[in-house]
Amino acid sequence: MTQLSGAIFRAFLVAVLVALPALMLPDVSGDTAQIVTLLALVAGAVVLAEYTASCPGLIEFRDAHPYNRLRYILLFFLVLMLTIIARVDLMPTRFGVTLNAFAMTLGQGLDFAYSPVRMLVQSLPPGLADGHLLAVRAGAALALVMAALSISAFLLAIVVGYWPGRRNAFNVWINLPTFDPTAGQDVVQRLERDALVNIALGIVLPFLLPVFLRLSTLLIQPVTLESPLAFVWGIALWAFVPVNLVMRGIAMQQVARLIREKRRQVAESEEAIPRPQSSVYS
Repeated sequence: MTQLSGAIFRAFLVAVLVALPALMLPDVSGDTAQIVTLLALVAGAVVLAEYTASCPGLIEFRDAHPYNRLRYILLFFLVLMLTIIARVDLMPTRFGVTLNAFAMTLGQGLDFAYSPVRMLVQSLPPGLADGHLLAVRAGAALALVMAALSISAFLLAIVVGYWPGRRNAFNVWINLPTFDPTAGQDVVQRLERDALVNIALGIVLPFLLPVFLRLSTLLIQPVTLESPLAFVWGIALWAFVPVNLVMRGIAMQQVARLIREKRRQVAESEEAIPRPQSSVYS
């Protein structure tokens, strides 16, 4: 019952996260609201199925909090803050105006040559209004700062020994359901290799995504982020996906360290056990 209630609560939180921008933004059409509701129900059902199962199939580090909690908190506040910025012109509030001014200041400070913020703004098609470009710059800068803070919080949890938990046993194969331990070379080497690949890709991706966005205008309709929902989810995913890769790489590096330490402890305990005397049959 405890596992079921926790799974229902997590599914509800994920469904609320998916539906949050459509609930807060004005002038959302009925068709868009129906699509968002369907996506929220699907996301909640997936989370419910993963957390009620004895062994998950998609969600990694299910039993290794606060990894998934940090990811959810980051994405929730990314979506919330970007939604407030997106509706500040139509529904201004004191907090919204203050947050927008703070984001504008961050955007001005992070708008330098070859920065991810400037590359994202420059990847948008020409002819857009200056106010929209400033809003994209402000939202991207705020999302980038929040992403950096979340990575710092995760690293702090590792440094102080809060993650992985020292008191509870860490089941590698349940927390990494998509990782096949029997394929390829040694498990520790594969984990360390995948960790480096994830970290490197997460660092490079904020610079590559604007390039892909620019190249996509040659094949399909250009992405302008002028729609409030596109503005919120586009910038949120632009910041969240690289952070998710970096955190996954750091977590896999820690798992590799745990396996290496466990192997060392087993080897030392076997050496401490006296071996029986050999016989003519051994």
